[in-house]
Amino acid sequence: MIKVLLADDQALVRAGFKALLDAQPDMTVVAEASDGAQAVRLAAEHGPDVVLMDIRMPGTDGLTATRQMPPGPHTIILTTFELDEYVFEALRGGASGFLVKDTEPAELIQAVRVVAAGEALLSPSVTRRLIAEYASHSKEPVATDGLDQLTEREREVLALVGTGMTNDEIAAKLFVSPATAKTHVSRTMTKLHARDRAQLVVIAYESGLVKPGWI
Repeated sequence: MIKVLLADDQALVRAGFKALLDAQPDMTVVAEASDGAQAVRLAAEHGPDVVLMDIRMPGTDGLTATRQMPPGPHTIILTTFELDEYVFEALRGGASGFLVKDTEPAELIQAVRVVAAGEALLSPSVTRRLIAEYASHSKEPVATDGLDQLTEREREVLALVGTGMTNDEIAAKLFVSPATAKTHVSRTMTKLHARDRAQLVVIAYESGLVKPGWI
């Protein structure tokens, strides 16, 4: 059973999500929070698998709350805008992906399942737009622990993940099998202590492996 925590300051939004998720045979909403601080407390108390976190809430906002989450839950950021200015910061802070609030019910349900399974909720097109948005406010690359442990092929794979490629696209680009591409991605995540693909995207950009203008 996938345990979900809802964090949104609008009661009607929470009620809608709760009705939808509780109707699924493999999901249950274990708690609801109206601000970020309450979400962090309830996450520690109930141990949810997934947190649906509104990024804009009074008091402690969703970005801060995502950074303060206890180990365990996978956080999906909810935003009114597809490219909220804080989404990249949320991914850096530990979120596994994001959804716009008017996402279709079936897509929301699938998203919860995907993130609960430990995958990042980032489509290639969204990844590319995120990086392009972040690039417009780019900073100098920063040193990233673990990059020197990567093989040349793993660094190449990390850069391709950073540009939003799927495993199948990486396989085609490098002329290897999808299984081999997946293995390279997994080994890269392990060496960089990345929780999921979303963190690899952040690392690829911040380390300078992906540069503005590549997208």
